Amino acid sequence: MRRPRAEQPLLIRLTHWINVPVLLLMAMSGLQILAAFPRLGAKGEPYGWYPFDGTRPAAWMTAGEWLAGARHIHFGLAWFLVVNGLVYLLYAIASGEWRRRTFLPGRDARNAMQMALYYARIRRTAPEQDLYNGLQRLAYTSAIALGIVEVLSGLAIWKPVQLSPLAALFGGYDGARAVHLLGLVALGLFTIGHIGLVVLHPRELASIFTGGKRQ
Repeated sequence: MRRPRAEQPLLIRLTHWINVPVLLLMAMSGLQILAAFPRLGAKGEPYGWYPFDGTRPAAWMTAGEWLAGARHIHFGLAWFLVVNGLVYLLYAIASGEWRRRTFLPGRDARNAMQMALYYARIRRTAPEQDLYNGLQRLAYTSAIALGIVEVLSGLAIWKPVQLSPLAALFGGYDGARAVHLLGLVALGLFTIGHIGLVVLHPRELASIFTGGKRQ
């Protein structure tokens, strides 16, 4: 007989809330590093397809005060974030939680489209859902994929010579830097969408604190 499990198991909740301050400080320290040299092209030249080339972030968006201080924060927290992410992924796989949380096109694509139409007020009634709807699963799975891209591009920036095959996947050091920063923008947009979904589904906010009801 299967034991009932919480909507949000303890380890899921812990890794989720650890990510909040870590990601915030990593983003702010990363922007401080960018502020030291906002040009992404070789030898300070403009970088073709990157839309924010040469733009320095506002001071209130940064952490670390100067380049070396920001690097210490960024690289120190990076390994903490990687370990936290691995704990989440390993637990999700080992416990079977991935089935409830991962976007599976055959199961979730239609539901995601219906939910998008519902949020846009084109569809009158919300489609059926269990723990998450298809659109939420798509958003959360995309965020994990973005996190992996951020880690890989960050490694390529950190050791572009030693990890030259990895850097080459992003078009070299400059390309890896552009991808890394665009990934930050994408994660910021995800955060805005995530908060919006929480507002629309407030019960889930309580469950990420308490674990929710057992199923």
